[in-house]
Amino acid sequence: MKADVILGLQWGDEGKGKIVDYFAPRYHVIARFQGGPNAGHTICFKGQKYVLHLIPSGIFHRDIINVIGNGVVIDPVSISEELEQIHQVDRTAAQRLLVSDRAHLILPSHRLLDAAMEAGKGLTKIGSTLKGIGPAYTDKTARCGLRVGDIFRPGFMDKYEALKASHLALIDQSPVEHVIGKDDFVTYEKKWMDALDALKQLKVINAAYFINSRLKSGKKVLAEGAQGTLLDIDFGSYPFVTSSNTSASGVCQGLGISPHQVGHVYGVFKAYCTRVGSGPFPTELNDSFGELIRTKGHEFGSTTGRPRRTGWLDLVALDYAVMLNGVDSLIMMKADILSGIGDLKVCVRYETDGIQTSEAPVFLDRVRPVYETLPGWEALTLSGEYPNPVLSDSLQKYIASIEGHVSVPLTILSTGPDREETLILQESTH
Repeated sequence: MKADVILGLQWGDEGKGKIVDYFAPRYHVIARFQGGPNAGHTICFKGQKYVLHLIPSGIFHRDIINVIGNGVVIDPVSISEELEQIHQVDRTAAQRLLVSDRAHLILPSHRLLDAAMEAGKGLTKIGSTLKGIGPAYTDKTARCGLRVGDIFRPGFMDKYEALKASHLALIDQSPVEHVIGKDDFVTYEKKWMDALDALKQLKVINAAYFINSRLKSGKKVLAEGAQGTLLDIDFGSYPFVTSSNTSASGVCQGLGISPHQVGHVYGVFKAYCTRVGSGPFPTELNDSFGELIRTKGHEFGSTTGRPRRTGWLDLVALDYAVMLNGVDSLIMMKADILSGIGDLKVCVRYETDGIQTSEAPVFLDRVRPVYETLPGWEALTLSGEYPNPVLSDSLQKYIASIEGHVSVPLTILSTGPDREETLILQESTH
């Protein structure tokens, strides 16, 4: 058995949480493989909305095990608060949540360091969520971080205090005011310590052995990604990226499985593009169309609340993401948001210094999008389901344009936030 993958093909916020929740009943295990509480996976059902930051999006299904893999960085406060939210629906949820003993911890001082580092960048800020994620990954790479398994070992508090002291020494050298004051830090640290006790009550496992044993026994595993491919630390729009590998390669590193065990890759994207924070955005709309899409699509960060930048669909970037991830099938979200706004544009090539290309360059800040105009749809008139879904002619042309450019079938269309508002266009062949 192989592990299937659901990941984002844009700059995050594609709607992966809904799709993981929708697919969850087909699987025995849902596993997050990278990222931290900067993720904001929104799930809607029975008229209620839930936002998950660390806990995998299969947690609301009682027969599914949810795993936080070693590639994730964990803030105990965040995971404790999420469980409190989930327990309002299901008091047994914690019994289905397993945590890798190799996952790194986000310390309170990581948050303070994150704020100081971001403030020090001035006009070159990358738009960090200030959750301490970048500094936690930095310590992981520098081989001085603390892992979940450390909290059960003698001397943990000594290691914690030593690492905190090194962070505070760096912060004291910073010439700028910090977003998080030291009085607030003391309060948060106490909250963090209380949450650490709650984290100890969860089942901590050697996740690599767990995942591999489940695959070997024929159980179906779904790997859940956070953020999006264009934010990948290696292949995204660096330096305006996240601190982990958000592409399919991160599945092996973040869960401890071999490349041979990666199965069907589902790529999720919006019918248009959004981006939060700084960084190049070739198809950005700084006009009434952009504001209309932002308003209709409720494009505000589920983690930060910040308004998202909006733009037309970028097929050059989408094709790049499909290539990097080996995507087998596409899932398009929010086609309903483009209803009734007239003709639509899609970027089909980039132009730099008069030269056009269909490849995404290493630097996106100088490219100019070359557009193709397609007819819009007044209303998202959908009827039927697989194998006989009925779509408007203009929506079919939009889908055909996407499939023609990336050479991958679009198999699922999301028509709203609820798990029931999902239309199967083609059944996956895996």
